[in-house]
Parts: sequence; C-alpha cells; structure tokens
Amino acid sequence: MKILTISNLYPPHMVGGYEVRCQQVMDRLRARGHDILVLTSNHRREGVPESEEAGIVRKLRIHGFFGHPWLPLKSLYRLEQENHTVLQQTIQAFQPDIIHIWNMGGLSKSLLHRLEAGRIPVVYDVSDHWIARSLRADVWLDWWNRPARGLSGILRGAAQTLGIRTHFDRRVPTQSWEALAWKHIYFCSEFLRQLTADAGFTVQHGEVIYCGVETGAFEKKSDYSAFKRLLFVGRLSEDKDPLTAIRALAEARRQGLDVTLDLFGKGEDTYVAKLHSETEALEVADHIRFLSAPPEKMRAIYAQYDALLFTSNWGEPFALTPLEAMSAGLPVILCPDGGDAELGRDGENCVLAETANPQSVAEGIRSLMQDAKLRKAIADTAIEEVKRRYDLEPISAQIEQFLTHVLAQQTD
Repeated sequence: MKILTISNLYPPHMVGGYEVRCQQVMDRLRARGHDILVLTSNHRREGVPESEEAGIVRKLRIHGFFGHPWLPLKSLYRLEQENHTVLQQTIQAFQPDIIHIWNMGGLSKSLLHRLEAGRIPVVYDVSDHWIARSLRADVWLDWWNRPARGLSGILRGAAQTLGIRTHFDRRVPTQSWEALAWKHIYFCSEFLRQLTADAGFTVQHGEVIYCGVETGAFEKKSDYSAFKRLLFVGRLSEDKDPLTAIRALAEARRQGLDVTLDLFGKGEDTYVAKLHSETEALEVADHIRFLSAPPEKMRAIYAQYDALLFTSNWGEPFALTPLEAMSAGLPVILCPDGGDAELGRDGENCVLAETANPQSVAEGIRSLMQDAKLRKAIADTAIEEVKRRYDLEPISAQIEQFLTHVLAQQTD
C-alpha cells in the first residue's frame, strides 16, 4: 500500500506520546513493505536542529495551537488556502492508495471535507479528543456554520445569497462538521469512541485498536524485596495531576510509611512553582525530587523504582505511561480515568485508586508496601499482558489489517 499519513506534529518536533506512537507505527508499516509518506506541519520544537528527512513533508501550517498565533478571518483564509494547496500537491505527487488521518489539532479541519469528497479512502486513527472536544471550535468552519447572529451572521447570509460562499467552497470548504461521515475510523479505547459519540458525532461503528508500546525496549525490574522509591512520569500540568501524587506521598509519610517520590516531567513555570510550594507546605520537600529525562532514557529508569503513581484525571484516551511501566515490570497504582479503566484490574495487573483522591492513592501505596508477593504478582501479570496485548507489533498488525480491509472494500 501507498499510505499518506497526516498528523499535526511528528517527531522530533512533538509535544507528547501521540506523535511518538504515530512514528513507531509508521516505522513498522514501512518494515512490513508499505510505502509511507507523512504530511505534517512546519511546527518546530526549539533546540531541535533541521535535518534531511526522507518520507516526511513538513509544509502544513498550524493555527492557534502550540504557540502559533490566532489569526483574523482574512489571514486565516490565506492559511487555509495554503494548507489545501499543500495537500493537493502532496496527493498529486505521491498518488496514495489510502489516506491515514491521525491528530488534526491545530490543522485546518476543512481539509477533511476535501479528503472525504475525494476518491481515495480515508481512515481515521483517533487517540485524542480532537473530534469530541475541539472540532466544533475550528475557527474557519465555526465562522461559516455558527447561528446567524450579529454582523457575522449578516455577512454569511449575504455570502450565501450572492453565491460568494460557493466561490469560497471551491478553494476552502465551508461545510459544517456535521457533513463529515467518518466512514472508516478506529479509536484507542471504547471510552474515547463513546465520548465522541456522546458529543454528537456518528462514530458508533468505529472499531477499537488500543495504543501500544515497544515492550522489549524497557529494562526489566527483577528485585521486589524493597519498597520505598515512588515514581511519577508525565507533564507537570493540572490535567496529569501531579498534585495528587505529591499529596499521596505526604499522606503515606504521615501514616509512617518511609517512601520518596521522584517526578519526571516538565511544565509551565507557574504550575511547577505551585508544586514546589505544595511540597514545602506539606513538609515533604526533602523526600521529593523534580527530574526530567528524554523518552529513550526513561526506558532504563522505570526499573529503578518500586511503584508508578499514575494520577492523571483529564479523561485520558488511553495512556502510554502505565503501559511503559508495566513493560518494565514496575507495579502501577492507577487512577482509572477515561480509557485507562479498560486497562486496569485491581489486584491483578495494578492497584486501583480513586482519581484526585490522595488518601486512596496512599492506601494503594500501603497495600503494595505491606505485601511483596502482591508486588511481584501484579508485575508478572502486567508484564505478560502488556507484551501479549499492547506491544507495538500486534497493534501495528491490527492497524495494517484495518487499512488493508478498507482498501479491499474500495477495490471490490
């Protein structure tokens, strides 16, 4: 297959695990003999040098996200035109058999109308809330389809009456998001599929293909005799809720448990300052460290700890961090938020705790500290399960099978 993959960001210019997962799947599809071209934005991560990249086109423009400016309508129209030109030129040059849409956050959603109206089958990989929570906020489509009120309503009505909207449509589609069919779509969790359906999009027919990780890339923990060093991995931001991890550490120590906590991640200065202030107020600053490491270094770090505290509370589609920890044989205390509830089974492959409840997380810490056999049993179950169900090889095979099936339907 010749697969054109479209994603808002792509490594090394990325912000999180979504983009890494996209790259890892593309690498595996290439290894399976498929011809892959990635079309992504020209967003650049500070400090990352330019380099020659085969199979990647970085020409789409981001609007409003990742530090890019929000534009007035006239300037936005030019941006939308540029993105459509890039898309058409890329398709014409590459001649793909299938188009594989990943994250569209910050990209022109009007591109989807052009793609769905074309003859090339379109497949959506949805591992983020960009449909459920932000599609209707797309500035271009929203301006054309919002209720007719005020001056903008008068202008839209005039454009419709005078045929000007048809003129725009030929260059940049203006149809409502309601016109999108989502014919071929899969989600990273049942939670995300239902969330998207509940938001009013016709996606109940979508399949579920869970996220995967490179399970064999992680150093494996072997000694479960001690229990002291707790780990948090993730963005230092409100949605990942490191405050609950810090407060759980404080509560555990208040109960007499001799534990420490290392937080690996970065965040906005104001929020990180808030975290430091909390450690001082709770008198646990001497038992908490703030660290950071690139993803490739984390593969050796998980095994050095005794438990992962995963306290995210924003409706995670299906988080990669617990899978990484499980791959390393690290027991996980999991707050089952969003799609992660489909992963965790209390006392079997993790210890479950209530979201945003430090006392509940502290109880999870106590249960693991008191039972070395439980720690080992949980780790053994998790490491076997993640290798069998969530390794990138079987996950990539499922994605390949989905794409192949869609293409076969197209040619029947």
